[in-house]
Amino acid sequence: MTVGLLGGAFDPPHRGHVVLAREAMKRFGLHRLLVLVVTAPAHKPVETPLDARLELARAAFSGIPAEVRRDDHAFTVDSLRAAAFDPDGTVFLVGADEFASFLSWKKPDAVLELVRLGVATRPGYPRERLEPVLAALQRPERVTLFEIPAVDVSSTDLRARLGRGEPVGDLVPEEVARLVVERGLYHEDG
Repeated sequence: MTVGLLGGAFDPPHRGHVVLAREAMKRFGLHRLLVLVVTAPAHKPVETPLDARLELARAAFSGIPAEVRRDDHAFTVDSLRAAAFDPDGTVFLVGADEFASFLSWKKPDAVLELVRLGVATRPGYPRERLEPVLAALQRPERVTLFEIPAVDVSSTDLRARLGRGEPVGDLVPEEVARLVVERGLYHEDG
């Protein structure tokens, strides 16, 4: 039984997250997908309340057999140690941009002892940005690169667009767009 883990702030979740999850389910034959919404990530500040981000993540992944949970650990390695997943039956999913900074994570080699890593690349992403990371790891064989369709969106860009009152309906799942408006999230006065 293979478990997939997709962690992040999901501030807000977008179509890129959903595409990554769907493609990973196929690529790795996942029996279960856990979406871990990090309460307070160590690498960036998050202003949107956790309850709102959990609700948005549940909406974003509602069409996928995924379980959305809160993760109170600031660092991935601490979360993985606390949960004690099967190291060979668990794939932690990240995008190529995130993997490019993997060496700056807390104990990246320990992460690879605790889980395998599935790195989603997109057409045209420069593999040369990933090679130095793979070369520096003690267990690069525990990293699998897999290609996903290109979805040009980031949570940072979405927050900026929403703050300016611009529409984002084509960049987020429909239910996420509805909740953002309904809850008044990400607007400068919201």
